[in-house]
Amino acid sequence: MDYRHLYKKLFLSGFFIFLTSALLAQTTVVTGLVTDGKTNEPLPFVSVKFNGTSVGGPTNNDGRYTISTDRPVKQIKVSFLGYKDAFYNVKQGVSQTVNIRLIPAANELSEVTVKSGKKPKYRNKDNPAVELIRKVIENKEKNRPTAYDYVEYKEYDKMQFSLANVSPTLADKKFFRKYAFVINNRDTTSVPGKNLLPIFLNEKLSQYYYRRNPEKEKTIVLGEKTVNFGGSVDSEGLGAYFKHMYYKVDIYDNTIFLMTNNFLSPIAGSSPTFYKFFITDTVAYKNTKLVELSFTPRNTADMLFVGKLYITLDGNYAVEKVELNINKHINLNFVNGMRVNQEFEQNPDGRFHLSKSTTVADFGLTKNKKGGLFGIRTITYGNYAVNVPHPDTTYQHQEYGESDEVKHRSDEFWAQNRLDTLTTAESKVYKNVDSLRNMPSFRRTMDIATLLLAGYKGFGGFELGPANTFYSFNPVEGFKLRVGGRTTPELSKRYYFETYGAYGFKDERFKYFLSATYSLNNKSIYKFPQNYVRISTQYDTKIPGANLQFVQEDNFLLSFKRGENDKYLYDRSYNFDYVHEYENHFSYHFKFTRLTQAPAGSLYFLNTVGNNTSNVVKDLTTSEAGLTLRYAPHEQFYQGKIYRIPVPSKYPVLTLDYTAGLKNVFGSSNYGYQNLHAQMDKRFYLSILGYADVTVEAGKTFGQVPYPLLDIFRANQTYAYDIYSYNLMNFLEFVGDHYASINIDQHFVGFFFNKIPLLKKLKWREVASLKAIYGGLSDKNNPSLHPSLYQFPVTAGGEPITYGLGRTPYVEGSVGIENIFKFVRVDLVKRFTYLDHPDVSQWGIRARVKFDF
Repeated sequence: MDYRHLYKKLFLSGFFIFLTSALLAQTTVVTGLVTDGKTNEPLPFVSVKFNGTSVGGPTNNDGRYTISTDRPVKQIKVSFLGYKDAFYNVKQGVSQTVNIRLIPAANELSEVTVKSGKKPKYRNKDNPAVELIRKVIENKEKNRPTAYDYVEYKEYDKMQFSLANVSPTLADKKFFRKYAFVINNRDTTSVPGKNLLPIFLNEKLSQYYYRRNPEKEKTIVLGEKTVNFGGSVDSEGLGAYFKHMYYKVDIYDNTIFLMTNNFLSPIAGSSPTFYKFFITDTVAYKNTKLVELSFTPRNTADMLFVGKLYITLDGNYAVEKVELNINKHINLNFVNGMRVNQEFEQNPDGRFHLSKSTTVADFGLTKNKKGGLFGIRTITYGNYAVNVPHPDTTYQHQEYGESDEVKHRSDEFWAQNRLDTLTTAESKVYKNVDSLRNMPSFRRTMDIATLLLAGYKGFGGFELGPANTFYSFNPVEGFKLRVGGRTTPELSKRYYFETYGAYGFKDERFKYFLSATYSLNNKSIYKFPQNYVRISTQYDTKIPGANLQFVQEDNFLLSFKRGENDKYLYDRSYNFDYVHEYENHFSYHFKFTRLTQAPAGSLYFLNTVGNNTSNVVKDLTTSEAGLTLRYAPHEQFYQGKIYRIPVPSKYPVLTLDYTAGLKNVFGSSNYGYQNLHAQMDKRFYLSILGYADVTVEAGKTFGQVPYPLLDIFRANQTYAYDIYSYNLMNFLEFVGDHYASINIDQHFVGFFFNKIPLLKKLKWREVASLKAIYGGLSDKNNPSLHPSLYQFPVTAGGEPITYGLGRTPYVEGSVGIENIFKFVRVDLVKRFTYLDHPDVSQWGIRARVKFDF
């Protein structure tokens, strides 16, 4: 026998026993019973913890608790809603029993008198429901997933849209018989009282990772499946738009974004000011005892919810169940009803995580119609794990596009990996839509709808349009015809072409545009992150200082303008652009442009060089190199096949532009100059007061240049309200080589009108704006001091029409009504300064069409 080996084992065993005993001797263990100080009844779910630490736990159903720690402690703290906090001294390093009697925080009423008649006024003070919600607010940060160092889970996202209450006899009618296989696929069980005909379905399975320090998150799309209506309908874009309407709800956020509106969360910091809270029940849910906390808006016209929260009483005051309903009295378009239900599950550490979120909305043109559109978004979370670290590579290189493999997973993959189930009707949607897509009559109907709604007619990988530019008119070109189109990703994801040709019957000139774009990352140039090069050339008319997109100037509705409008430019340009976006939403745009500007209409270029006589200048040619830096943190898009539109958010968008005019390059003039421009755009959400879109800009031109190269301030002489232009400023009225401006567009979303019965019924919404620009023209760019510069244009009578801003800023403001007929905004605009200029209006009425919920 090896005694040395035996002695070694005995020694190690004895040492381990000694060490364990020593360690246990330092452990403080406290047990006991918590009772009501008045009734001596045991109190369940009371929070007991060592003071100054997070170590502790709740009492059980019998009011008993056991807590322990190895830390040096001297006291325990006992807290429970409606009772005064209690502190008891404990002995460190020993096991002990401490029984606790809690004293109610408020004195009991000695007598209760019940009277009929006037309802008692709701008050926050001494209200146990308000005390409870304040506890929830106080603890909400620790109950969010971001309280953990690491979080990961799988997410199954299912979005379904259905036609509601389609008549069962519709399939018997002659026109619809060929579509009977779709019409008869109805669901009568998912939503009580609703007969649903599914027409759209999107499924996405993702793996999510989060790390707190340094903070990083990453989502890996494992599979995505959506219906395919063919080239006429952008199914992917529809899905993105629907999901933005049904935004993911985080009950712990201060605001909840739904239907393009912000609703104040019932557990926002300011919620007791806007909501009434009531403790309505105590319920058992998933083996946990919860307080049912009901809430309702103080003012039913405000963007608030009606519903219930189910709160744990284990000291964490976590939300374990949520029922949110949109208040039926609020000013919301096309939505007859909407609700959000959320369920939470318990982690091993006792905290709760979201396990399922269901958002249901009933859409209709009017609230009286039984039909309409019914949408359901269900997000199910599974494989939830916390504090499981992974290598740095796990959290890096977020992918923003899905591969073909991800988009074409097999039926077996979905059967094995769905975290939820499809209804019988949902399971047939993919096959039914595929059959529809192959029917000639359906394709013709979709083509007509696309032309009417989007303005484009598809021909495989090419689209003809937009239709609203086919015909326009102006004083220089007269009657103008234009036809054009663009390629789509169906032709190629790498190569894109866009073109148009136009002809003016008055000036008898042809105009054109042609561009070719190459994607460097083998993704659509409309997808984030962009990385492409583009070359283009264009010859067309332009109004100096107009804010409208050059390619879209021919819009028929913009042909109608007020006042004198016969000063145009013929622009011939050659352009090179390189755009590169990064995952952090920083981007840069390098551009080179050779531009020749020639006056048209009554506009002219004149200087007075030599014997003070007027010299006509035929045109002005410049070559410019520019760099644009843009940072838009957390930016999201309404994403489609051939478009993307940024979604307004609370995060600012910062832009910096630098342009250098190059002397004698590619035939350019001898003007050397630089232009610097900075801009910040931000939406400020103001809770129930709506939101304000704010733009702040500043610019400066360095060098001596003629007025076409100065900043020609954005003017608008159409009858449409332009958010980014000065709606009572005339074209070419102001130029400058330095300026600063602010633009505030405030939307009150019915905050005032909802309190006036008639206006509330009309669902009109208030809007107001303020626009101001301050700047000037330095002496070196003043043509009255420098004969070599182009003279400012004047009227036929010799009156000046172009000015540099003086010490007084240009200011205009407006008040208006939006949501007229649910689409129209009308503003009464007031101009406050420079009223002595010729042909200006002090007042004006402008209209704008906008779709919004």
